Amino acid sequence: MSTSVPEFQPRSGPLAGVRLIEMEAIGPVPLAAMILSDLGAEVVRIARPAPGYWGEIGSAILLRGRTTVPLDLKDPDQRDQLLDLIGGAEALIEGGRPGVMERLGLGPDVCLERNPCLVYARLTGWGQEGPLDITYLAMTGALHAVGEPARAPAVPLNLIGDYGGGTMFAALGIVSALLQARASGVGQVVDVAMVDGVATLLSLYHELLAGSQWRDERGVNFLDGGAPYYRCYACADGRYVAVGALEPAFFAELLDGLGIRRERYNQTDTAGWPQMAQDFTAAFASAPRDEWERRFTGTDACVAPVLSLGEATEHPVNRARDVFVTRKNVTQAAPAPRFSATPAGIGIDSTATIGELVGRWRNPV
Repeated sequence: MSTSVPEFQPRSGPLAGVRLIEMEAIGPVPLAAMILSDLGAEVVRIARPAPGYWGEIGSAILLRGRTTVPLDLKDPDQRDQLLDLIGGAEALIEGGRPGVMERLGLGPDVCLERNPCLVYARLTGWGQEGPLDITYLAMTGALHAVGEPARAPAVPLNLIGDYGGGTMFAALGIVSALLQARASGVGQVVDVAMVDGVATLLSLYHELLAGSQWRDERGVNFLDGGAPYYRCYACADGRYVAVGALEPAFFAELLDGLGIRRERYNQTDTAGWPQMAQDFTAAFASAPRDEWERRFTGTDACVAPVLSLGEATEHPVNRARDVFVTRKNVTQAAPAPRFSATPAGIGIDSTATIGELVGRWRNPV
């Protein structure tokens, strides 16, 4: 079973003492706030009085460790109460469409006038000025590169755009701007566009493409499933293994484990990839997934079972590191990354009135 962890207060992570306001949103914003909360920040989530279209999707995990305050920001008095709270905050993150916060009277100019040290993070698909909204993944080239040849691009969950290009760059941007604000006493706006983040994640592939080491097609290159030594294979039981034997020494061990002579294949000779793929496919289809895991355990062949979400939480390797924890009877990822001196952890979920929080945050940062 996964490891149960106690909730704790006060926070002890590396961001302990940071006060962050999270404006209710879906997609990358709640995950960014969750990560910053796990790292010790005190996060107050400003929620709509009634759930929106998506309700509280993912609330058991994505909204963990926060204080939630329902506010009707179309009410001038409640908006002014939020501005009072902003006066004592260090950072704010919002993910509304461009112009929404301004129409509410909570745009960066207003908030920075109230609190000149504030880090005001804005997270959108295409930035505050861009013409598009949710098509950033397709527009960066990332979607084109994922999938099999001559088939429609595969949908990589929302891991690349929302979470890789959005959440992670938002968290990095907030922490970076907090360092500057604490040093200078001056806050700023952090404009996080997922299209920018995804483009940055593609940096290696632009370099490979420019150096004629990458074909601008999917499923034909060494990191996109085109190489037989870097893809998934079906096993005798219908389950799959993943193979990632990029380095020559690892490739040699892969051949050993499959019972194929090392001299049979030149790893980098793409002309031999079709036959290599046929041999690998036949070999892996001859035994069940768990048998292949047993055979390759302890080697450097880079062969691993493709686990389901449920299997991953119970796998011995993940259990040994406590990758997952159980909280409120829900299995979820443990806080990451890990710190030796200021350990991260999951805070207490709570609710509060805006007046209680303003009283505690009354001194501006």
